[in-house]
Amino acid sequence: MKRLLALAASALALAASSVSAQDVAITNATVATGDGSEPIEGATVVVRGGRIVAAGTGVVVPAGIDTVDGTGTWVTPGLFATVTSLGLWDVGAVSESNDTRAGNSPFSAALDVAPIVNPNSQHIAIHRAAGVTRAASVTLPSSSIFGGQGAIIDLGADADPVVTPRAFQVVALGEGGARLSGGSRASAHALFRNALREASQFGEDASIPGRASRPAASTTGDDLPVDPRLSGEDAERGDDVLLTRFDAAALVPVVRGEQRLYVMVERASDIRSTLALKREFPRLDMVLVGASEGWLAAQDIASAGVPVIADGLDDLPKSFEELAATQSNIGRMVQAGVKVAINASAMENPRNLNQYAGNLVALSRVPGAAGLSWGQAFAAISSVPAEISGMAGRAGTLSAGAMGDLVVWDGDPLEVGSMPTAVYIDGIRQPLDNHQSRLRDRYRDIDESALPEGYDW
Repeated sequence: MKRLLALAASALALAASSVSAQDVAITNATVATGDGSEPIEGATVVVRGGRIVAAGTGVVVPAGIDTVDGTGTWVTPGLFATVTSLGLWDVGAVSESNDTRAGNSPFSAALDVAPIVNPNSQHIAIHRAAGVTRAASVTLPSSSIFGGQGAIIDLGADADPVVTPRAFQVVALGEGGARLSGGSRASAHALFRNALREASQFGEDASIPGRASRPAASTTGDDLPVDPRLSGEDAERGDDVLLTRFDAAALVPVVRGEQRLYVMVERASDIRSTLALKREFPRLDMVLVGASEGWLAAQDIASAGVPVIADGLDDLPKSFEELAATQSNIGRMVQAGVKVAINASAMENPRNLNQYAGNLVALSRVPGAAGLSWGQAFAAISSVPAEISGMAGRAGTLSAGAMGDLVVWDGDPLEVGSMPTAVYIDGIRQPLDNHQSRLRDRYRDIDESALPEGYDW
């Protein structure tokens, strides 16, 4: 009974906390703003109305705001994890709980994760407790080279996680694309070019409106709300098309440059071939994902102005397309002027983003290696992925007017032993408990008298 009452009280507290943002000021802390600059000691952060008001030294705390002494703590913006499958699965080996792949689906590019993100997933709770406040989630290419449309989500403890639906499309080229398209990179490129041309033609024939003229809402004959792009006027299509109507419609904003295209490539030659697609399809708004050999093509990437979401710790080749992998990859690309975020999908647990960033700081001290400064490394898991995700100045930063996402740490967040003590999303303090923490607490005391009756032998 006591346990039930405690759970009820927790539920009520959570419900109350989600009603409105909290005005709070944290003073005397070491503050990292997430913009690439170094941490500031003895600084103050003010959050009001769910937004950052100010962060730095000399900040005056407005009257009437709850003030917390942050002496000995660090305050940073929330971490931004991209690319992930957060909210799309519970148990990887149990297919019924795993929505990350749709290998038997007749659709590919049209797959949309926005309706299926589960805010009650324990993976969301666990990553929230690790300081991740926002993420880009998407299904993985499986029935085709196209993986579908990803969404930007927040990890708040509420029922509405999707911030931006259909924020980007994913396509696999390189070895992955070759495998999915028939066994050769040549097939992957042919399929990709054909898909974009089909989409371009379909967009014109079906009179699908552009972003500026698109209606706010639309329904199909079954009255299910859908992406307005999928309900354009009827159009005759040839009998040689390879894409379904929905897949073709989903790629219309990609070929028009209205939706970002995340291209999964690793090998330097594949990166250059991907960049060359801009000559054929100049409106493509591309982001490279993976890019283990990006350092070999760093000047080309920088000249093209294409950002990269790069694997953080590739130092040995695990495939033929990563023969030139090196831990200095990200550092060398940044030195060449490439905008680089650390790729969360390359990790078993995206909650380790801060550890990977910290490793790049340590790498900068290794003779002959290329790492990142502390500010650059933290930006690679905060403001840079936020900017790539279309949230520049709004997430991953403690700049005035940004979303009130901040994390209070018990030490340097890029040190492996540091942990969050408080997490705010949109100015609302979040619960940090989850299945893992409850199991830890349950068995921390080895006194068996405190265990449930089932353990009483």
